[in-house]
Amino acid sequence: MPSFDLVSKINEMELANALQNTEKQIQGRFDFKGSDAKADYKEKEKVIEIVAEGEMKVKAILDILRTNMGKRGISTKGMKESEITSSGLKNKKLTLTLVTGFDKDAQKLMNRLIKESGFKGKSQYMDEKYRIESKSIDELQALFQFLRTHKEMNLELNMENMKR
Repeated sequence: MPSFDLVSKINEMELANALQNTEKQIQGRFDFKGSDAKADYKEKEKVIEIVAEGEMKVKAILDILRTNMGKRGISTKGMKESEITSSGLKNKKLTLTLVTGFDKDAQKLMNRLIKESGFKGKSQYMDEKYRIESKSIDELQALFQFLRTHKEMNLELNMENMKR
């Protein structure tokens, strides 16, 4: 019986590449010359910190980062953005928290959306992923697209271990 695992995670290699491209663009832009503007990724906390002088520069860096993430195929759905806060003399700071895995609310939402879609198969939650099985590969792919593009879904969803 065809199946796949549905996981919620961000490709960290592509994220590192997007951050590296962002740093290169910051260094090359005239309006950032002589400033200590940066976008740092703290791997253990799964947080991206954007620091710059002034709110406008923080928003510009965020825009550059989002553009580079889009080019790399990383969705911004799996990120929670904080308010811009003061972090010292003139500096402002924004933190982006990467959301991975399914918390209780996300599990309830997934179960409700799977039922709403009229999916004829079975799904079960096991260790940070959903195993979804059906008789038809087309039905599996249709469910994946439905979940990924649903307006209430605020997680980055990826398909792993597709079995025919």
